[in-house]
Amino acid sequence: MKLHEYQSKNLFAQYGVPIPKGRVAATAAEAREIADELGGRVVIKSQVLVGGRGKAGGVKLANNGDEAEQLAREILSMEIKGLPVRKVLVDQGIDIETEIYFGITNDRSARRPVLIASAAGGVDIEEVAATTPEKIIRVHVDPLLGLRDYNVNDLAAGIELPRIHWKAFGQIAHGLWKAYLESDATLAEINPLVITGDGQLLAVDGKVVLDDNALFRQQNLVEMRDLDAEDNSEIEANKFGLTYIRLDGEIGCMVNGAGLAMATMDMVKLYGGEPANFLDIGGGASEEKVAAALRIILKDKRVKAVLFNVFGGITRGDEVAKGILAALKEVNPDVPMVIRLVGTNAEEGRKLLAEADMITAETLSEAAQKAVEAAKGA
Repeated sequence: MKLHEYQSKNLFAQYGVPIPKGRVAATAAEAREIADELGGRVVIKSQVLVGGRGKAGGVKLANNGDEAEQLAREILSMEIKGLPVRKVLVDQGIDIETEIYFGITNDRSARRPVLIASAAGGVDIEEVAATTPEKIIRVHVDPLLGLRDYNVNDLAAGIELPRIHWKAFGQIAHGLWKAYLESDATLAEINPLVITGDGQLLAVDGKVVLDDNALFRQQNLVEMRDLDAEDNSEIEANKFGLTYIRLDGEIGCMVNGAGLAMATMDMVKLYGGEPANFLDIGGGASEEKVAAALRIILKDKRVKAVLFNVFGGITRGDEVAKGILAALKEVNPDVPMVIRLVGTNAEEGRKLLAEADMITAETLSEAAQKAVEAAKGA
């Protein structure tokens, strides 16, 4: 789950990270009011959960309230990469002297968090990493010790930050670390962290990505969720406790178990097909849950065949079969169905499916081949 810039910066501020004065506005009139309160120059920034807002015209500088109102009206009428702009952030204009990139994320290969900083802030950090990797400084943090001053000092020295700013940088680093840790984030990023003309450090942009698996203990942050930026099918899947990710292929996959789902997708690709989704119905899937999963798969018009791969351990084969049949009656699909059903109550499940026009298989390899052939025939 991603937070908007204004949400991210407000979160940072709760942990002592300095941010510019500003507020979010949903109308042009509100933007004017905020600009008049701040006085002088303001920045009008579209709040959408995609990159490249500035290049798309979603970030503008206004010199007064009149300009702020006009620019906010223009930006609020935009769509950026298919997402509507519903709010703008009106921030105080800042006299920027230097821009720095600073972020914290998970390094899965090292099995620990990593601090990342670069003197080349304000631009796409991936581009910097690809073209001038020597400008990216990384410092790993021992998860048992937590962030230590020497970690921050190593980072500051690596980006050649003037020593006069080390104390302020340290306070920001510790604040960002606490925000990252206590919000169960997978990414907490300031880009850019600026040094102003009067020598202050400010987080003028922010980004936070939360770990979906930890949202159950972050209810205050869950309430900030922007559903405009999420796939409708993924939202619906979440309501039923399903793990669904849309992909670009033509073979819909419904599987119980994440590992089995990955293996199923691999087998589809092995035999020349492309999976249309990752979908894990989990253990003990009810009839209602299975029916919901099938509805979600079939909403994707690119799907030319559906492959069911169900291993009945916790999940009962007869319940899966009932869910499939219920969904078939409701959705009335016109694509071929291939099913591999083994394990607990598999025989009962297969008996229930015998009257339906479904292609059966005993092994995953056979099921994947039949699904690919069925998709090509469709």
